[in-house]
Amino acid sequence: MSGPAESPVRRWRRRTPAGGGEPRLTVAAVPLSRRTVVALALASAVGVLAFGWPLLVDAAAALGADAPLVLALVLAGVLAVLFVGLGAGDLDVKAVAVLGLLTAVGAVLRPLAAGTAGVETVFFLLVLAARVFGPGFGFVLGATTLFTSALLTGGVGPWLPFQMLGAAWVGLGAGLLPRRPRGAAELALLAGYAVVAALAFGLAMNLSFWPVQLGLGTQLSFVAGDPAAANLHRFLLFSLATSLAWDLGRAVTTALGVLLLGRPVLATLRRAAARAAFAPGGRS
Repeated sequence: MSGPAESPVRRWRRRTPAGGGEPRLTVAAVPLSRRTVVALALASAVGVLAFGWPLLVDAAAALGADAPLVLALVLAGVLAVLFVGLGAGDLDVKAVAVLGLLTAVGAVLRPLAAGTAGVETVFFLLVLAARVFGPGFGFVLGATTLFTSALLTGGVGPWLPFQMLGAAWVGLGAGLLPRRPRGAAELALLAGYAVVAALAFGLAMNLSFWPVQLGLGTQLSFVAGDPAAANLHRFLLFSLATSLAWDLGRAVTTALGVLLLGRPVLATLRRAAARAAFAPGGRS
C-alpha cells in the first residue's frame, strides 16, 4: 500500500539543493488541463485569424477604418470567454492573488519608459513569471498586464485586444520553454527567447494596423486580393522602414532585464510558488 501523497512544498524542499539556491520544481498556477488547452488553442487560432486577415481577404473586400475595430471586438469577446474558462476552477485563490500582484507590478512598470525609443520595461517580468508559474499563467498574465496598463494610462483603443493577445502569447511561449536548463544556461535561454518574442510582438502589432496605416497607392500599401506572398513582402518592408528600431529597443531592454535581474527574480518567484502550493497541483 502506497503512503500518503507528498505535498508540493515537501517535494520542493526535497529537491532544493542542500546549501539553498533555486528549487528544481515549481508548481503550475494554472495547470494545462484538457479544458485549458482547448481554450488556449481556440483563442490562439482566432487570434491568428484576427492578426492575419489582410493576407486572406479577396479583392472585393472592403478596406475601411472600422475593420480592425470589428476584429478587435471579436477578439476581446474570445478572450473574455477564455478568462471565464480559466477561472472556473483552474485558478484558486492563491493563484489569483499572485496573478493580481504581478499584474499590478507589470502595469506600473510599463509606463515608466513610455515606450521611448522602444524601451519596454514590462516584458522581462512577464517572461520570468511565465517561466516559474507555467504557460497557462503566463498567457493570462500577459493579457491582464496589458489591459490594466491601458486602463492606468488611457491607452484603451481598438489596438488593445491585439496587444493583450500578443503579450499573452509571449507569456505562453516563455512557459513552454524547456524546463531542464538552470543557472547561466537558463538565463541565456530566457534572454534569447526575450529577443525573439519582442521582435515577433512588434511584427504582430504592425500587422494589426498596417492595412489602414498607409492608405492605398504607396509601394508599401496593403493590396486586397494580391497573393499573400506579395502582401507579406510589402508588410516586411513596411516593418523594416517604420518600426525596426523600436522593436530592437524592446528586444534589447527585455533581454538585458532578464540577464541583469533574472537570477534574483526567478529565485523569489520560485519560492513564492512553492510556498503557495496551488490547489490544482501539477508541474510547470
